[in-house]
Amino acid sequence: MNKVKIVIAGPRGRMGKEAVFLMGRTEEFELVAVLDHKNEGKNLSEIDGFLPYDVPIYTDIEKCLITEKPDVLIDLTTPEFGMFHAKTALEHGVRPVVGTTGFTSENLKDLEKLCEEQNRGCIIAPNFALGAVLMMKFSKMAAKYFQDVEIMELHHDQKLDAPSGTALKTAELIAEVRNSKKQGHPNEKETIQGARGADYEGMKIHSTRLPGLIAHQQVMFGAEGESLTIRHDSYNRVSFMSGVKFAVEEVLKINVLVYGLENLMD
Repeated sequence: MNKVKIVIAGPRGRMGKEAVFLMGRTEEFELVAVLDHKNEGKNLSEIDGFLPYDVPIYTDIEKCLITEKPDVLIDLTTPEFGMFHAKTALEHGVRPVVGTTGFTSENLKDLEKLCEEQNRGCIIAPNFALGAVLMMKFSKMAAKYFQDVEIMELHHDQKLDAPSGTALKTAELIAEVRNSKKQGHPNEKETIQGARGADYEGMKIHSTRLPGLIAHQQVMFGAEGESLTIRHDSYNRVSFMSGVKFAVEEVLKINVLVYGLENLMD
């Protein structure tokens, strides 16, 4: 069996470390190198916590891709580097799987064009937890029948973007089936600015950042005499790894940009 050759960008981060461990327990995957902003020339096994992983560390993505010739790049860094890494990977014939959020519509259009030019697939996943993807799909289903909705997302206090990519993607999916409307009393007034949260086509999105949290979201629908709440909780980062594995397997089958794992799930 030919193994899928993989490079991971951001191996020392919380998600990156779990992705490295995923490589070790997945027979069909082969970790060939990692991309980091330091430790050039070292071996990953020299870094605390990575003893079994005897692969080189690169700081230069082009040098890494040319030398190692991977099939897939898994990027778990930041939006700025994620975009650069994804574009560079596609230009070198490597399929990116990106778990970073915060991409603009212009970023996505650029990647879509590159996929077409290179005839290579790329997956951008705002959330790798399959339960969270199902939450988004179920929310879209519910929005056909419940027009009033608010989204509450809760994450650890080191998260850089707000609202989360998952919350924004959820709002976008709901907007596909919901008519834009202003919710609440027409004369509602915030006595403290921002109290009602961010506004997306009349929907409100609320972001909470606290230590101790990982990734949590609930979508609350209201109607006359009833409410419906759809909630997902990730209690540790292992919960995201089934989605990372799924994305790697799927990106090898496609030649287009896919934004959100829900587009690959029946």
